[in-house]
Amino acid sequence: MFDPKAFVAGLPNLPGVYRMLGAQGEPLYVGKAGDLRKRVGSYFSKQDQSPRIRMMLAQVAGIETTVTRSEGEALLLENNYIKSLAPRYNILFRDDKSYPYLMITGHAFPRLGFHRGSRDRANRYFGPFPHSHAVRESIQLLQRVFRLRTCEDSVYANRSRPCLLHQIRRCTAPCTAQISTERYAQDVKGAELFLQGREDDVIRMLNDKMHEAAAALRYEEAALFRDQARALSRVQARQYVESDRGVDADVVACEMERGMACVNLVMIRGGRHVGDRSFFPQNADRASASEVLSAFLAQHYLEQPPPPLVLVGAEVEFELAGTQVQSALQGERRVWVEMAAKNAQLALAQRAREKSTQEARIVALREALGLPETAQRIECFDISHTLGEATVASCVVYDRHAMQRGEYRRFNIRDVTPGDDYGAMRQALERRYSRVSSEEGRMPDLVLIDGGRGQLNAARAALAELGLSDVNVLGVAKGPERRPGLEELVLAVEGQVLSLPADHAGLHLIQSIRDEAHRFAIAGHRARRGKARVTSTLSEIPGIGAKRRLKLLAHFGGLQGVQSAGVDDLTKVPGVSRALAEKIYRHLHA
Repeated sequence: MFDPKAFVAGLPNLPGVYRMLGAQGEPLYVGKAGDLRKRVGSYFSKQDQSPRIRMMLAQVAGIETTVTRSEGEALLLENNYIKSLAPRYNILFRDDKSYPYLMITGHAFPRLGFHRGSRDRANRYFGPFPHSHAVRESIQLLQRVFRLRTCEDSVYANRSRPCLLHQIRRCTAPCTAQISTERYAQDVKGAELFLQGREDDVIRMLNDKMHEAAAALRYEEAALFRDQARALSRVQARQYVESDRGVDADVVACEMERGMACVNLVMIRGGRHVGDRSFFPQNADRASASEVLSAFLAQHYLEQPPPPLVLVGAEVEFELAGTQVQSALQGERRVWVEMAAKNAQLALAQRAREKSTQEARIVALREALGLPETAQRIECFDISHTLGEATVASCVVYDRHAMQRGEYRRFNIRDVTPGDDYGAMRQALERRYSRVSSEEGRMPDLVLIDGGRGQLNAARAALAELGLSDVNVLGVAKGPERRPGLEELVLAVEGQVLSLPADHAGLHLIQSIRDEAHRFAIAGHRARRGKARVTSTLSEIPGIGAKRRLKLLAHFGGLQGVQSAGVDDLTKVPGVSRALAEKIYRHLHA
């Protein structure tokens, strides 16, 4: 029997991670501590534990600990354990996507751009933003006011006349010297001040320049400054959320309803509300709003840079160096939290509607196919190629009433006769489920195969070789007229074909999963085919190796840019002589 008092007595007063285990050794909970003895001991000494914690402690049969050098290191280790073990009582947020930024490059004539991923010190970055739409909206706004370029360097370097953006007054065309370096630098400075929330300084600067230009009788220039100031004033009236302009803050609120929890994150950058994003955690049905918020902050800011200020809708156990976390709020900031809470309520209502629809679909499918009541995970496979070229197989996953995009997989099919869809399907399933079996991953309750009896038999053969003959497999054939609603469901039992009514909820679920597998396969195929064609076209030219090929593609922004280039343009690429440029041109225009 596990003796908690004796165990706690042997723990050190050091930072680390503890893992509470059930009777079968299954992980129940993972936590971090600045002092392992005090933190673990508090579970067994407090009398006012929540019902959720009391239920967990009743199942604890053992505890494992790992000592770390600091509490910060413990936080990282805790997060890794939570993601890999998915303990039953840990509130888990899945958010694998990196957040986008707005970028101003370090060129002589800087470019406005969308950025996601690692950062270059030569550029300046503003954000993060909650989603790509918020970045693009800000870029369009800055284009209207400051008219900075947004074109890629390969396009910018090869312009001979201004583009359409210049004609509609969205760019000052530095590519053709329509603006001086000094004047463009002023516009860049104005854009940076605006993104920092110092729009009053920008408007004052523009008004000063307008009066200066008018006094010098440069009326056209004065009108441009006037229009910029007016555009900024309109934005100022619409987008700013606090009298204290320039603040960077995250506003986080949690709402709970019918066993579901939603955390809404509102991002405020430079005093502007740039958007929000909702998160739906797992294992939160018995948790309090405070526990959910604490789990969100710990997991979210381990992956994302925190702003100086985080406002939350409940008391939380969370501290972060360099960031002020506030929960007792008044005035405007209280209104911000109420706004985030309202967003969470709306997102919960929407999720409840979607869940009821999805539940009806999965129930109807179980009944139609005779699947057990616990069946909910479906994996679907599709094959895409062009006359056998660049064959790609896709695998998409439907689970917990939603498509699980983080679990999608693609397989580049090799060593199969071009156009052999059966062989491609067999290879895809062998690669997918041999890995699942070896890594003790989760098997689906139903495997969908986009195709008829031939593809279905290939899939069954692959599963049989892996000793997985008991997995439910279903082929989805397009039917005699190849129209939606007339699909034929080919069952694994030899000779059986099932046709469901066009309005059948289970058929709608199959169609949506099959269409997603089709989309994912086509996207992968097109990318692989495009890469192969670019590589083969340039590699056929004598004197063009891998390094020169990469330089050409980078300079002109792709194969189409290389094909459009003249001999003189080609000679501008480092390592390309005039003789080689003429050879490239002749080959591409033969």
